[in-house]
Amino acid sequence: MSGYFDHIDPIKFEGKDSDDPLAFKYYDSSKKIMGKTIAEHLRVSVCYWHNFCWDGFDVFGGGTFNRPWHGDKNDQAAAEAKLDAAFDFFDRLGNKFWCFHDVDVMAAAETPRQHVENFATIVDKIEAKMDARDINLLWGTANMFSHPRYMAGASTNPNPDVAAFAALQVKHCLEATHRLGGSGYVLWGGREGYDTILNTNVGQEMNQLGRFLNMVVEHKHKIGFKGDIWVEPKPHEPTKHQYDRDVGTIYGFLKEHGLEGQVGVNIEPNHATLAGNSFEHEIEMANAFGMFGSIDFNRGDPQNGWDTDQFPNDLRETTLALYYILKGGGFKNGGSNFDAKVRRQSIDAEDLFHGHIGGMDLLARALENAAAMIETDTLQAFKDARYAGWKSGMGAKMMDGSADLDAMAGYSLSVNTSPAPISGAQEKLENYITNAVK
Repeated sequence: MSGYFDHIDPIKFEGKDSDDPLAFKYYDSSKKIMGKTIAEHLRVSVCYWHNFCWDGFDVFGGGTFNRPWHGDKNDQAAAEAKLDAAFDFFDRLGNKFWCFHDVDVMAAAETPRQHVENFATIVDKIEAKMDARDINLLWGTANMFSHPRYMAGASTNPNPDVAAFAALQVKHCLEATHRLGGSGYVLWGGREGYDTILNTNVGQEMNQLGRFLNMVVEHKHKIGFKGDIWVEPKPHEPTKHQYDRDVGTIYGFLKEHGLEGQVGVNIEPNHATLAGNSFEHEIEMANAFGMFGSIDFNRGDPQNGWDTDQFPNDLRETTLALYYILKGGGFKNGGSNFDAKVRRQSIDAEDLFHGHIGGMDLLARALENAAAMIETDTLQAFKDARYAGWKSGMGAKMMDGSADLDAMAGYSLSVNTSPAPISGAQEKLENYITNAVK
């Protein structure tokens, strides 16, 4: 026990009429929906970095949180104090999953050998804590963007020695994720892109990234890791342009490098909006390409043009997201990771719980809405009717290859009428969604 959260009791479900801000109103983990409990559907995860590493600093000022484990030194004692606090938090919140970057959990290191030793030491501690309680690792990842060595990228760096250090981190973090029973492993290319094309060999860098991803997949099979490998789409920030900007771009990249079917995506709504896409667009694209993996649930601020990582609170957007997730078969190895942080003015221990309670209640409400939508599935019925012409006649012949361009053109001449436009009924469907959100 860390002591920091001792004044907070374990969070309980009390129902929507409860006036206790430190109680769940909708997240009843054992309630069954569509044959599975809410906990089984959502697989809620807490991220280590925002909650236990970030001290509230921003580009204009220093940290504001002053947690007991934050200090001038990031040595082994500080790493273990942070670990104690994190698992104390998990125990009280009652989530079943968590996620981490390698440098989140370990004592600071500079040399490759020191990195390996410090990381191995803390993984032993993590394993002992996980063995003592009912919590699982959703995914692990290596931080290959914070250290100055990665200022020009990791696997895409002009210097192959930097790529080798990145390979060291990924090798050991992937092996630790395997050892800890992780469901997946994420590659987030925070600096796998460029700030200016003037000093960048784009083709060379994309080939480096493609080979690096292939090496990760090869190592996954070598060690027997049964989880998924996911890439996290993001268009920019911190770099001007990132090679993994959105789901469609990643799919094309994977196809180019022979990785389709081997690598999926971990989608974040704030990244989707930075790419000019909606959250549900990215989910449905991933479903269409057969590469849906996991979600980092958060939101951005519409008045700010960067990744603010706020806890989600938009019930309409989240309902649509859960609808498309369920339509795609739901989470398999993935889950609902809150890649979100409390605001730097939210300095109390309770604020960490308020953020997660609100997010978990929101997901539970959205899940119920989405399940109700699927029960009648007005959206699917409308789309089925709209595309019915492709199931027979010339539409079916075009798609099965039995009609070529001459045949299609001849058909049009034989009909000899201009097809009448048919309404897409957008407003009707938008009203349906509004009425479905409760």
